[in-house]
Amino acid sequence: MSIARDSAASATTPAPGAARAGTSTPGSSRATLQLALATLGFLVNFWAWALLGPLGPGIKERLDLSFAAQSLLVAVPVVVGSLGRVPVGALTDRYGARVVFPLVTLATIVPVLTLSVVSSYPALIVTGFFLGIGGTAFAVGVPLVSGWYPPARRGFAIGVFGVGMGGTAVANFTTVRLADAYGARTPFLLVSAILAGYAILSFLLLRDAMGRARPTGSAWQRLSTVGRLTVTWQLCFLYAVGFGGFVAFSVYLPAYLRTAYGLDAGDGALRTAGFVVLAVAARPLGGWLSDRLHPVPVLVWCFGGVAAFAVVQAFQPSLMPVGTVALLGMAVLLGAASGAVFALVGKVAPADQVGAVTGLVGAAGGLGGFVPPLVMGWVYGSQGSYAIGLMLLSDVALAAAVFTAVKMAGLAARES
Repeated sequence: MSIARDSAASATTPAPGAARAGTSTPGSSRATLQLALATLGFLVNFWAWALLGPLGPGIKERLDLSFAAQSLLVAVPVVVGSLGRVPVGALTDRYGARVVFPLVTLATIVPVLTLSVVSSYPALIVTGFFLGIGGTAFAVGVPLVSGWYPPARRGFAIGVFGVGMGGTAVANFTTVRLADAYGARTPFLLVSAILAGYAILSFLLLRDAMGRARPTGSAWQRLSTVGRLTVTWQLCFLYAVGFGGFVAFSVYLPAYLRTAYGLDAGDGALRTAGFVVLAVAARPLGGWLSDRLHPVPVLVWCFGGVAAFAVVQAFQPSLMPVGTVALLGMAVLLGAASGAVFALVGKVAPADQVGAVTGLVGAAGGLGGFVPPLVMGWVYGSQGSYAIGLMLLSDVALAAAVFTAVKMAGLAARES
């Protein structure tokens, strides 16, 4: 904590006569408008980012792909969107969300439109690479919201912003159905039009908080500064487990349900959307609980619960009711954990470097979602079972719970 405050003091160059950032009245209409705009932008960009997930099983069959190849296809946008959050977060600190959000949204339109015309596996991989741009929107919205809300309400506000990850649910609800009903290109054309509309809306209405702290130095210097903070890497690990677990399930669950339980593509996508909706709804709950208790105990309980449910699912119980309860239980706990981690970011990150910290932590979360689909595809391809992959998830979640309880407890003590 003291290290973070010292870094903030040394790196901040306030605008002349500006008020301190983050002191906006949380209930003000301007703060509410900016939160709503940021959440909408997160949702539509995440909708685009997740388009390949529900289409993965159909593409696998059409191109006769292996499980590993299918996993790589849906994971590429995840890893690119994750790594891209690092520079995008630093750019947001420098230029503000009003500039960066419309640019990210416009850039996402290009790969979405390209997906409507490409069909070969190499072309899909390359397009998926650029589709990852949509995933960087997260690193733009968190600093924007943090600037408009004071620390006492920041956890809940960032949790509400996190509802935008429901774009993954929208993708699962609509993509296959739109393609079946109106043609394969329809989902991509519709999402492109919505992205264009949001780019215009955000350019006209989005505003950074008054007195936003403007850091000095290059983006690399700012990233280097926050990279030297121990707490940054602690937060990276926790978010890699919490949000990474959510991302992994949201992109791989349709394939898992089809292979393990024999569901068709539409049914699998619909159940995945239900998983995502619960995780999305739980994210503000995690932020709200963190504001009232502290993020540390919330994270301990969430990760411990995920570990228990993953063990249950490793034995591949019947889908109704045990499998459904286990999967939806993990959805709620992973969503709440994601909200709690960023409530913790709001408490410990230097005020002028929230974007840089968000970029690194967000990248860790996305990378945490990149690895499990590859592992699950490889495990099933070699063993014919998902049990090992789910047991590994349980082990990692349990390690996160123990780490939080032992190593992060000092944060709760210092702020109590």
